Amino acid sequence: MTAESTVDQAVPEAGTTARRLADRAGKVRELGILLALLLVVGGTALSNPRFVEAQSVRDLLLNASIVALLAVGQTIVVITRNVDLSVGSVLGLAAFLTADTFASNENLPVVAGVALGVLIGLLCGAANGLVVALGRVPSLVVTLGTLYVFRGLDFALASGEQVNAADLPENLLGLGSGRLLGVPNLVLITLIVVLAAWFYLRSYRSGRELYAMGSNPEAAVLAGIPVRRRTFTAFAVSGAIAGLAGALWAARYGTVDAAAGTGLELQVVAAVVVGGVAIFGGSGTVLGAALGALLLSTIAGSLVVLGVPAFWQQAITGALLLAAISIDRLVALRLAAALRRNNLRGGA
Repeated sequence: MTAESTVDQAVPEAGTTARRLADRAGKVRELGILLALLLVVGGTALSNPRFVEAQSVRDLLLNASIVALLAVGQTIVVITRNVDLSVGSVLGLAAFLTADTFASNENLPVVAGVALGVLIGLLCGAANGLVVALGRVPSLVVTLGTLYVFRGLDFALASGEQVNAADLPENLLGLGSGRLLGVPNLVLITLIVVLAAWFYLRSYRSGRELYAMGSNPEAAVLAGIPVRRRTFTAFAVSGAIAGLAGALWAARYGTVDAAAGTGLELQVVAAVVVGGVAIFGGSGTVLGAALGALLLSTIAGSLVVLGVPAFWQQAITGALLLAAISIDRLVALRLAAALRRNNLRGGA
């Protein structure tokens, strides 16, 4: 039997019961996020009806779009049982270099400038992937280090300067402020990336292999899955998406300095975990992560509308994170018990 046929049997076919149970649990978690989102929006609207006006809804979606975009790349990494803490710094580096390039070349096509941001992020992600996959260094250590390396490089290149909106061409700023059929461009781009990643992870064997790696790394190796290559690819994709987010950050805010995106990595990890992606890998969806980002953004906006102090915003986010981890652990234990019962019945 060839290695390829072994993978075909191990990934798409083996563990069908486990995957079905995990998918069911994931859908329940995503429905729970939607319910929580509706409760937050409904409760706030009762206090302040302007919270659900069209402009307010657009602002909520815009505020969540960058974090949701980063959450897509983070999900791809986390399901392989890794984590990327450098996404905020990658975004900042890509945002500054993209804005600086546009400021120096006003006639640069928007697509070319955005592609530059993606390329910068791809190189950063590839650097992370090389060290993690080939050096076999824990991703937490690697990306914590590159978080500071990329941020330091950003400060060195900026040299205390910032790019102002007045220095940027209208076509770039129009990308950040424009709409299509009333929907902000950034929201549409985020939605396209989310759906593309969801389809890939669900429909392609290489996408399903990422889940297999996170569920049981040893078994994935025995099944012939190219674990190192897949790990490298996951980090490269995460970096490329962070680079795209950096270019969009420059388009939306206009004024960019070396501190852009500072601290975003924690918001992204929180969105991913709250969205039902298992922090130990093997389960979760990019749809759930995007919903997690939207929920956290909506809660933050709701608390501002209700006049709640900023401290409580952070406390509530932390409480949601702890609750999500606890629920994830409970679900994992219940899944394991269900699988044991299924195996016992099968053996009988």
